[in-house]
Order: sequence, then structure tokens, then C-alpha cells
Amino acid sequence: MAAVGRSTLIAASIHVNNSSTADNQNQNQEEEDGQNLWSSILSEVSTRSRSKLPSGKNVLVMGEVASGKTTLVAKLQGVEEYMKGRGLEYLYFSVHDEDVDDHTRCNAWVLDGDLYHKGLQKFAMCVENLADSLAVLVVDLSRPWLALDSLHKWTSVLRDYLDKLRVPPETMRELEHRLVKQFQEYVEPGSSVDAVPQRRNAESEEECVVLPLGDNTLTHNLGIPLVVLCTKCDAISTLEKEHDYRDEHLDFIQLHIRRFCLQYGAALLYTSMKENKNLDLTYKYLIHRLYGFPFHFPAQVVEKDSVFIPSGWDNEKKIAILHENLQSIKADDSFEDVIVKPPVRKFVHEKEIQAEDDQVFLVKLQSLLAKQPAATAGRPVDTSNRAPTGSPRTTNRSAAANVANVMPMQSGTKKIDPNMKGGQTSEGVLANFFNSLLTKKAGSPGPGQPSGGGSNTPGTVRKSDF
Repeated sequence: MAAVGRSTLIAASIHVNNSSTADNQNQNQEEEDGQNLWSSILSEVSTRSRSKLPSGKNVLVMGEVASGKTTLVAKLQGVEEYMKGRGLEYLYFSVHDEDVDDHTRCNAWVLDGDLYHKGLQKFAMCVENLADSLAVLVVDLSRPWLALDSLHKWTSVLRDYLDKLRVPPETMRELEHRLVKQFQEYVEPGSSVDAVPQRRNAESEEECVVLPLGDNTLTHNLGIPLVVLCTKCDAISTLEKEHDYRDEHLDFIQLHIRRFCLQYGAALLYTSMKENKNLDLTYKYLIHRLYGFPFHFPAQVVEKDSVFIPSGWDNEKKIAILHENLQSIKADDSFEDVIVKPPVRKFVHEKEIQAEDDQVFLVKLQSLLAKQPAATAGRPVDTSNRAPTGSPRTTNRSAAANVANVMPMQSGTKKIDPNMKGGQTSEGVLANFFNSLLTKKAGSPGPGQPSGGGSNTPGTVRKSDF
């Protein structure tokens, strides 16, 4: 019995140990499953966070006053009505990634064309966001004689600012190397080589054989991508009509701008806000350079008003093709000597006289008339030429009136009543005239009177008559 009981206890203990071991294994399996679940969740979140569009990308827009900087960014933003500011303007344009259905905003800073505000670059670009920044140089094609000077001026302003930032040497070398690599690895869409660029989140990239840069390529590496935007390309037709620009002048301008872009590794686009030309292309290229989106648009150099040259496509041989169109101009001629500012037409600017309001003019005229004396004040009324009225004598009245004016008034026996009204003046003059005639006749010898020599003065008696 003792042996049987001992074996039973051993069997029971073995069963308990086996059951506890199974429980431990199940518990460990559950813990491992839980850890795997959390790992998968964390991995998925991490992957999603990496696929999210990064924020904090910056575009710094620089150029001359009235070159179209604010209008350009507003068009990219899709805003029709906007207010232009001073100093440093902040705008943005939206970015949408359809692959992960994510949205973000790309910051756009517009620097004033006055060099007084160049210190405001510090609010748009700093050491921390330099790797996420891109500079746009705007050139006004309606004033092509300022194009090259404007490009040199604003790249100098940008270079001076980057030098003051004191970027660590190793950081600047990485930025410069990134630009060189991007330029060398550019492949034109549609070629035999796969032209789809790698996305920004690619962890590994295959090494490819790249060609060395040319002598005049990326000789001025600023460490940040540059895009030269020539605005108002619709003004080319105006230059041809009004300033006698020919195709060789336009090719000469493009030649020098492309040489500049090649030195800085910059892209070149001709745009027109008025005609909405190349605006969508500009937007997609900026998003491609900042966020790594695929870009499948080839270069365009055929149309003179819609040029597009991506960074990495151009070289000296392609630029030399423009030399064939130059006839009276040499490719090495000075830009300022060939593209000259047209003379300003001198207009005679007369002083503009604005008409007064009718009521104001009439009030002034009334005051002037009130200050002047009356035209008939203190003057005798001239009634010689006035047609007499109220008299039955109408024959030769005007002649009689004229005689009365010419002949001296003779004093007679009958005088005009001084209390006569003004309306009877003509009758009084005529009566006086005829009275003078009667008086003269009275002084002459009448019937039965002796006639004497000479004439008697009316109203007098000679001494010999007595």
C-alpha cells in the first residue's frame, strides 16, 4: 500500500509539473504575441510618420520692385485678390500628396525690392532650415536691360547673407554636395534611362555613374537650390513692336541668362501671370525640388516666350546652339552694350487745368460783376440812334436827329422842359431843333421889314434898328 501511495503521489506531482509548464508556455506565447502586436503598431506608425509630408519647407522670392514677385506667389496660392506689403511678405501655397492623402503648406517669403530691407532674410532662412529652403530670383522681361544686373545683385545679397549665417563647414559641404549630385544625376524624362526620381523617404539609393561637371557649371555653389523666373514674358511682343527687338536679341538675352543659371546650377522658367503661362509647371517644379515629388516634364527651348530649363539639363554645347541665330550680334558682346535701355521720350507736360464746377464759376462771376460800376452810371443817355416812338412825324426822323446832333443848339424862345420824363427826350430834342429854326426865321427880315446885310444872331437886336 505504501508503494502504491508513493507512485500515486509521484504521478500526481508529474501531472502538476506538466500542467504548470504548459501554463507558463502559454503565458510566454501570449506575451510574445503582445510584443509583436505593439511592435507592428509602432512600426506602422513610424512608417506613416515618415511618409507624412514634412512641414517647414521655405521658398524665398527675391527681385526688383514691380517685377511680379507677390503676384507670382499669389497665383501659385490660387488667390485672385491680395494686398501687397512692404519689407518681407509672408504667403504660402498648398501641397497635396495623393499617395498618403496628406496636405501641408509650403512657406513663401517675398523680400522687398528695396535693398534697405535685405536684413529681413533672417526671418525666412536660418541655419536650421537651410536644407529645406529654396531661393527664387524673379526677372522682369518687360525690362530686359535690367535682367543680368538684377540676377548678379540678388545673388550677391543672398551670398552675403549666407556668409553671415556662419554655417558649419561640414553642413555647407553636405549642402553643396547635394546640389552637385542632383545636377549630375538629372535624367531627362522620356529618355531610355528611368527618369522617375527617387522619393524623399528612400532609405537606399543605387550608386550610378555620373559625368563630371563642365568648366562653367556650378562654379558658384550657394548650397541651396536656385530657380530663375522670368516674369511678364507676354511683353516680348511689345518689345518687338515698339523697340525693334528681333529674334537674335531675344536669343542673346536667353543666352546670357542661361550662362548665369549654369554657373549657379539654377533652373530657368519663362512665365506670364497675365496669360497664365507656365504657372502650373512652376508649381510642380518647386514641389519636385522641395518635396521630391516625381516630375515628368521635359525641357522647352523652342518657344521664345515659354522657355523651361530644369537644373541639370543645360550645358555649354546646348547653349552654343543659340550662337547660330546671332547675325549682327556676337555671343561674347557685352550684355549692356547690346540690350540698351530705350531713350525716354520727352513729352511737353503742360500744366493741367481742371474746370471748376459750374455753380462755383457762376458765383465768382457774379461777385466780379457786382464789384464793377454800372455801364450807364454818370453818362448821358445816347438817344440819337434810338427810334422815336409816339410821334406822328416819321418822315426823315433819323436824318433830323443826326442834324440835331451835329448842329449847335440855338437858344430860342421855347426851351425844353427840364422836368420832361426820360421817355420824352427824343421829342424834346426834335422840338428844340425846330424851335431853333423858327427863331432863326424870326431874326431874318420878314414881309414888310427892311432887309439888312449880314445875319443876325438869334435873340439879339442891332442898334441901327432903333
